[in-house]
Amino acid sequence: MKRLAGAILVLLMLVPAVGSSRAADTFTVKLATLAWDGSPWHKRLQEMGDEWQQKTEGRVRLNIYPGGVAGDDPVLVRKIRVGQLHAGALTVGGLGEIDPAFSLFAVPMFFDSFEEFTYVLEKMTPVLKERLDEKGFVLLHWGYGGWVHIFSKRPVRTVDDLKGLKMFTWAGDDSLVQVWKSNGFRPVALESTDILVGLQTGMIEGMPTPPLAALISQWFRQTPYMLSPGVTPLVGATVVSKRAWNQISERDQAVILEAARAAESRLAVEIPQKDLESIEAMKKRGLTVIDVSSGQQAEAWRATAESFASGVRSSIVPAEIFELALKYRTEFRSENSR
Repeated sequence: MKRLAGAILVLLMLVPAVGSSRAADTFTVKLATLAWDGSPWHKRLQEMGDEWQQKTEGRVRLNIYPGGVAGDDPVLVRKIRVGQLHAGALTVGGLGEIDPAFSLFAVPMFFDSFEEFTYVLEKMTPVLKERLDEKGFVLLHWGYGGWVHIFSKRPVRTVDDLKGLKMFTWAGDDSLVQVWKSNGFRPVALESTDILVGLQTGMIEGMPTPPLAALISQWFRQTPYMLSPGVTPLVGATVVSKRAWNQISERDQAVILEAARAAESRLAVEIPQKDLESIEAMKKRGLTVIDVSSGQQAEAWRATAESFASGVRSSIVPAEIFELALKYRTEFRSENSR
C-alpha cells in the first residue's frame, strides 16, 4: 500500500502543468520544498494554502510536497521550468539556480545582524523581483530560514581548523564550490538527503546550517560543536512560475499575495526565536558552542570572509547586484551608528 501511494504521488507530480495564459476557473498549485513535514516553514505554507482556498472560495488550492520528496532545490527549479511543478519554497541554492544574484546571500559574514539583512533585502526586493520576472518566476514572499552556523565533528576555533574539515556544500552549484576551494577549504558537494549518511560515514565532517534545522534533523548529534557567531542568514523565497500565475485571476492573485505576505511576517518573527531555543535545547543534549567573536581570531575570520566575498563578486554575483547590496549595507550601518 505504501508503495502504491508513493507511485501515485510521483505520477501526480509528473503531470505537466499545461494550459493557456487565460485565468482558469479553479487551479491547484503544486508546490515542493525541502522544509520538513511539520516544521515551522511547512506549517506556515499550510496556513497560507488554507487561506488561499478559503478566501478564493475554492478557486485556488495548494498542494505541498515537503521534505525534499521532489528533489533538492536545483531539481525543483528544473521541474518548475518544465511544468511538473508550479511553485517552490526555495533556499538560496534554488534561487541561485534561477539567477546568480541570489548567491550574494551565500557570502559568509556579509551581514552583521538580522536587522541589517532585512533592511538590505527590503531595499533590493524590487530589483530581485524584476530579475525573477525576467526568468519566468513570480515572487510570492521571502522566507527566513534562520542564521547559518558551522556545525562540526571536532572543535573549530581557527580558520585553519575549518579548512581541515570536509565541509558539506549543496550539489549543483559548482561555481560556489570552486570559490570554497580557491580559499583553501575542502567542500564536498552532496544532495541534502545524503547529509546524515555523509556525516555518519565521515564523507563530510562539518556543515553550515541554521540551529533549528540541525535540531529537527538531529544532525547535531553527529556534529556536536557549533561555531559562533553565525556566518550568514539563510535566505528563502516562495516563487511560482509565470505560466501558472497567469492561469489565476487578478482578483485571486491579490488574495494569494496578501496571504503570502502574512506568512512572511510570521516567519520573520518566529524563526529567530526558534533558533535561540534550538541552541539551548541542543546544549542540554551535549552541543558545545565555540565563540570566536573577539580577539585575533575574529580578525582572521573577517579577513577570510572578505576574501570569500571578493571571489563571489568576481565569479558569481553580478557586479551591479553586489555593489547595490554594499550601498544599502553601508546606508544601514551609517544610520545605526549615530
